[in-house]
Amino acid sequence: MKKWFQKSIIITVALLTFGLISPSHFIWEQILDSKSPSRTIASNANDYEQVTITDESYVYKNMAHAAREQAYIKFGNRIGPVIQHEFDDVIFPKMQEAIDMTIAKASAQEITRLSISEQPSGDHHEKIFNIYNDSTKKDLIRFHVRTDKKPQEGYYFNFHYHLAEDKYSKHYVLGDIYWSKNTPPKWLS
Repeated sequence: MKKWFQKSIIITVALLTFGLISPSHFIWEQILDSKSPSRTIASNANDYEQVTITDESYVYKNMAHAAREQAYIKFGNRIGPVIQHEFDDVIFPKMQEAIDMTIAKASAQEITRLSISEQPSGDHHEKIFNIYNDSTKKDLIRFHVRTDKKPQEGYYFNFHYHLAEDKYSKHYVLGDIYWSKNTPPKWLS
């Protein structure tokens, strides 16, 4: 596709959406890739609302970004900086793998209806976020973090998830992160 045409599409979409769709390279590469049949681009300026993206890789990346964001909201300013590196290196790759597995099991139609909850629970509650079907409002997977106190060792954050398949009865452990012997602050603080 010619560069001038690509730039004009980007400018047109930016103007019509009042800047709500930023010119992120990943998004525009996916939208402007004319070889993929799963993408449709509006034919004229009046149909700009009909731009749809059903590419699973876009959904995977979007979910992963939202998951990390919700986790850091849950951690707050006091816990987040302390556990950030271990979370990013150990826990988040396993969390992303669980998300990918859940999305892979969903049908193409269901994938377009998946959403991520936006309110992690505070105080000492476990919920980080849930991935749910937006039309049925039923959770597919729930991600939690629990504070455990091990005698003579101290406090750990136990990251785990629950699946709708087994009615959320089983803990699927993602891993533990050590805090210290001191009581950790409340979530969202």
